[in-house]
Amino acid sequence: MTTDTPVIQIKNLHKAYGALEVLKGVDLTAPRGHVISLIGSSGSGKSTLLRCCNLLEDSQQGEVIFKGEPVRWKGNGHQRCPADAKQVLRIRTNLSMVFQQFNLWAHMSILQNVMEAPLTVLGRERAEVERAARSYLEKVGIGDKCEAYPAQLSGGQQQRAAIARALCMEPEALLFDEPTSALDPELEQEVVKVIKDLAAEGRTMVIVTHDMKLAADVSDHVVFLHQGLIEEQGTPEEVFGAPKSERLRGFLSATQPA
Repeated sequence: MTTDTPVIQIKNLHKAYGALEVLKGVDLTAPRGHVISLIGSSGSGKSTLLRCCNLLEDSQQGEVIFKGEPVRWKGNGHQRCPADAKQVLRIRTNLSMVFQQFNLWAHMSILQNVMEAPLTVLGRERAEVERAARSYLEKVGIGDKCEAYPAQLSGGQQQRAAIARALCMEPEALLFDEPTSALDPELEQEVVKVIKDLAAEGRTMVIVTHDMKLAADVSDHVVFLHQGLIEEQGTPEEVFGAPKSERLRGFLSATQPA
């Protein structure tokens, strides 16, 4: 793999749930060090596309390529699934997902939550993992919450803990699925700051977001999905400053604050 090989490539991806076609032939590229934002109305296929990147969802057609390595498939159509479980695990551990709902273990402290996957999935040394976990919790601004439990934290703090957990896997890319939509506006800004800081470090990220300001501020490339297809894409300046399609103009108009 050369340094200019994209971390993630999606080619002609199709995904359906029964008769409902959610993705109808989508291409996506996430180069190393770039931030890609996926925007669009609810039901446009954004979160499904993100989950297909991470192989949390099986697709019926198309290619998913991680660092130049295509996912191997068996079967066809709705029977299609990955052929190599070890390949899936390797790809998933390199593409850390941050969900809308924080998915923290309620019975574990915040520090234990962040340490769990590197210990159990990657088999790393406990002392090394604990050092890294404490460092990442400091990085996201909650280093003083190591011994607290999720229920003792605000939503913004829980989401920052979830980001620290994702970072502790030392992934090739971070995948964010509506990371701020479950938060009150003031807590949302805590998480936005962390995401902006990560973008400034040059981390590879794919972000599904309803926050147009976040997408405009952190993205190298913005993709507007409409009914399972890419309607328009480009730089933030192109997408937000000079939208070409009527659908994108309508969507942006609808997302403007009153």
